[in-house]
Amino acid sequence: MALFKYSAIDPGGRRKKGSLQADSPRQVRSQLRDQGFVPLDVTLSRAQGAANAPRFANFFSRLSSLELAVATRQMATLLNAGLPIEETLLATARQSDRTRTRNIFLMVRSRVLEGRSLAQSLAEHPQSFESIYVSAVEAGERAGYLPGILSSLAEYTEGRHQSMQNLSMAMVYPMMLFLLSLAVVAGLLGYVVPDMVAVFERTEQSLPLITRALIVASDAVREYGLIALLLVFIAAIGARIAMRQQAIRLRLDRLVLRTPLVRRVSRGLHTSRYANTLGVLTSSGVPLAEAMSIAASVVKNSAMRTGYHEATRRVTEGASFASALKEVPHVPPIMVHMAASGENSGQLDAMLVRVAEYQREEFERITNTLIRLFEPAMLLVMGGLVLTIVLAILLPITQMNQFLV
Repeated sequence: MALFKYSAIDPGGRRKKGSLQADSPRQVRSQLRDQGFVPLDVTLSRAQGAANAPRFANFFSRLSSLELAVATRQMATLLNAGLPIEETLLATARQSDRTRTRNIFLMVRSRVLEGRSLAQSLAEHPQSFESIYVSAVEAGERAGYLPGILSSLAEYTEGRHQSMQNLSMAMVYPMMLFLLSLAVVAGLLGYVVPDMVAVFERTEQSLPLITRALIVASDAVREYGLIALLLVFIAAIGARIAMRQQAIRLRLDRLVLRTPLVRRVSRGLHTSRYANTLGVLTSSGVPLAEAMSIAASVVKNSAMRTGYHEATRRVTEGASFASALKEVPHVPPIMVHMAASGENSGQLDAMLVRVAEYQREEFERITNTLIRLFEPAMLLVMGGLVLTIVLAILLPITQMNQFLV
């Protein structure tokens, strides 16, 4: 079955648009006529080709973190209530107000009705469902414990969305303050200072050093400001392209892990992601080596990701998880100790979740502290710049008054 979009006239004479699953457009028109509709147009949904479309095309039909969290919680609730998987997917699709989300879940449902497993159907939409998600669902289907796995995934996706939202909200005020400060300083240098300079030039008096420096800065902003913005934009694009080079990315990630304060923040963030992902997968019944490989791919820092892949290789060769982690650079000692304790007690997944929570709390504590320090520091810098501009303008005026007296 495929997903078709249609437009039709309902029994009340109103134009209506929607989507239906059928084997052909003719079957869609037949279903619409049976419901009393007059079909106008039936086309194959663009979501139908999502699995075979280029990656950039899939990007525009991906689920957001909030949509994925809400949909996962709905599926877990419906499956726990005893609904079959196809009815669960249909109810989840109808529950969404967004056509994009509705189409994705209808496409997944059509694949399930064709006889594929839920994991295989989800894997056709890699931009919306990550490898951790698909692997956990696959393990749940094999073990016959899909509702419980989806409940764990719901907690995972909700927690990750909440962390991203908290960080984004915490960064809003500092970024607005920074951009406002740049705008104020640029406005003063570009519009206010030139008018004052014209007055000083008519007096033909010797200007203080701070005033001459301000005039040079003002001329630079007026003449080269747009060029500087363009160069910054080009540099940002160039940096983004350069970061796709594995060697450059690895060198920069290693530099990040050597920088004192940034190292602690980055290490905590990536360790939390790795431990949380690994805990969800192992608790879902995914084999440890496979779970480690998937969890390593979640880590964005290429230097740490390489180390985790090396640990996966050691575990595959027969080493214990704790001993393999001990050989990985930049892994926090607490994770090694908790892993060893979890292996000895048979509660590795629970210990990994604790490590993830601890590292996440530490990451949020450090970032919140830095953001709180950034706000007064930005105010001080802004005040210092404005004070410098005011002094550079007032000093010549004071000299003029003394000369007149």
